[in-house]
Amino acid sequence: MNRPMSTPETAAAAEAALPVLGVCLPNDDIEAQLDWIVQDQRDLEVQDFFSAEVLDGDWQAVAARTRKLLAAHTGRLGIHGPFWGFSLGTMDPLIRDVVRKRMDQGLDVCEAIGATQMVIHSPATTWDYNNRHHLPGAYRMFDNVHASLEAAVARAERLGVVLVLENIEDKDPAERVRLAESFGSDAVRVSVDTGHAHYAHRSTGAPPVDHYILAAGDMLNHVHIQDADGYADRHWAPGMGDILWGSVFKALEHCGAAPRLNLELRDKSGVQPAAEWFKARGLAR
Repeated sequence: MNRPMSTPETAAAAEAALPVLGVCLPNDDIEAQLDWIVQDQRDLEVQDFFSAEVLDGDWQAVAARTRKLLAAHTGRLGIHGPFWGFSLGTMDPLIRDVVRKRMDQGLDVCEAIGATQMVIHSPATTWDYNNRHHLPGAYRMFDNVHASLEAAVARAERLGVVLVLENIEDKDPAERVRLAESFGSDAVRVSVDTGHAHYAHRSTGAPPVDHYILAAGDMLNHVHIQDADGYADRHWAPGMGDILWGSVFKALEHCGAAPRLNLELRDKSGVQPAAEWFKARGLAR
């Protein structure tokens, strides 16, 4: 049987149908790669605003630079919210006050730059997974996270910002989804970090990366795309690790949502080659 011949027109149509990758960059790298970002109006996650030094310093000046840089950007805009030094699931009321302050500071930034998404970290740990049934009275993660986030969720609703819970040590791909659903709010959804999922798979016996995507389903609002070896949080370019990318993008076809697919690489100069790597394999561009 003869196969239909590919033409420049069909090839261009196939490329245009591929999902457009977004990127995670701080201001300095946004400026260096701005033309490429704006050319396809890629989704952008600004990564200047998760450190205490910035949030407790002159963050308004950093935000003003972001606004100026992105004057011609019309893609979806988000930030990585604060996460260093605390857990959303803390049991300590004093630490919870710090969490609430940091979440509020992150939302201040979102309001200032017009961001509609803030990435925050899941508090689930491997210890939690192994002890949640053994010590059921001690496992109060959902209650603790609600106590930490309820004010932030209410404010996010008013601002039109979605808080996305990113897997860190999560061994159960569905637990974080249930946590997000427990808020009953459009302002709380799920993020999947491919490298973190691969770590959990290889190092703790969790399911493979595509199962994290499938478990999220239509609650999936955001993906950090990075390659890894399953041992450490590498943030490598695709092809350097051994994530099965075909299965990841096949799972994305069934997630029932339109999540932001943001390249989060340690080597920021690698994001454009990474997009070309995915395009050459017919997965994304």
